[in-house]
Amino acid sequence: MAAAVGRVLRLGGRWSAAAPPGGPRSQTLRLIYTTVAVQRKDVGASGPEKYTEEFIKKQIEEFNLGKRHLANMMGEDPETFTQEDIDRAIAYLFPSGLFDPQARPMMKHPTEIFPEQRKIQWGEDGRPFNFLFYTGKQSYYSLMHETYEKLLHVEKYQDQLRDQDLPPQKEKKNQVGSRWLTKTELEEVLLEKLSDDDYSRFIQLLEKLVTLPCADIEEKYVQKFSKEVPAQLQTVVIEPLQYDERGVAFSTGEGARKTAKATAVVYDNGTGKITVNGTDMLHYFPVLQDREQLLFPFQFLDRVGKHDMICTVSGGGRSAQAGAIRLASARALRSFVTEKEVEFMRQAGLLTRDPRVKERKKPGQEGARRKFTWKKR
Repeated sequence: MAAAVGRVLRLGGRWSAAAPPGGPRSQTLRLIYTTVAVQRKDVGASGPEKYTEEFIKKQIEEFNLGKRHLANMMGEDPETFTQEDIDRAIAYLFPSGLFDPQARPMMKHPTEIFPEQRKIQWGEDGRPFNFLFYTGKQSYYSLMHETYEKLLHVEKYQDQLRDQDLPPQKEKKNQVGSRWLTKTELEEVLLEKLSDDDYSRFIQLLEKLVTLPCADIEEKYVQKFSKEVPAQLQTVVIEPLQYDERGVAFSTGEGARKTAKATAVVYDNGTGKITVNGTDMLHYFPVLQDREQLLFPFQFLDRVGKHDMICTVSGGGRSAQAGAIRLASARALRSFVTEKEVEFMRQAGLLTRDPRVKERKKPGQEGARRKFTWKKR
């Protein structure tokens, strides 16, 4: 080839630039990517000569140089060329049909490739600082050692109280409303990849620690590996019972199912009479399954025949209307029962709207899921 083409090479995880000898300055440069054999999980086992301060500093300099060349190729300002612009430029220069992200070309800042904890692990003599370095998971095993020392400290404290005939006055910490760090979150803290067994062993050790009677002396340490769980259910204010002109207590609830919407008024001291849009339930819902849906909240609370209910429903079919009335009656019955029974109703799904709706028809096929019959000719 007569024309010399400039290249930007990425060798061994580094970007270097080579200018075309004697070529015009405006000539388009060609970006060539070579894959790297070193995987992220083997960063710590690559050798002490690679991850020193000088090595990281050199990597950053070469990254900035490669970013400047890439910005010039794309006609952008190198000073305002961001990581998003780098990814967009590489995707444009290297259109790839590979689905695996690790197989695609990439250019990241060295701080993302080499975590802070892995930059300096060896002294000037080439020996690792941590005595657990050659286990391959020095941070994980250091954490296990530290947690086990906390466990022994708590047990020793309990033995001292027992020798003095002093029963432990500490109350066991309530773990409700909190959770342990997930495997991914723990990996981000340790900057190491963990197996499921490694994570399970660590959680079991923490569980053993918190079950001890005097575990609260190490409460600050345990809290580093737990997170508060936000309340999933908002506190619902249950309206108090209302009374009509006859002095009969009643409560109102609303429900919906698909496109049907219902309002139910439940009266106390009734005979079990239920009317829907001015019609008796038996005539309005001829299908037995719809009647069972409507009466299920009363059956669950053992209140069949103790209340009267007047319902107003619109929209949807008979099955959807029965589901809407079921939700409305269950919400109305909350005013007649205790908080414990309300919690049982919530766990049974009586207070949650059914989110299922009819799936839409897809273009190019006969229905929502059904395809057209295939014909050879």
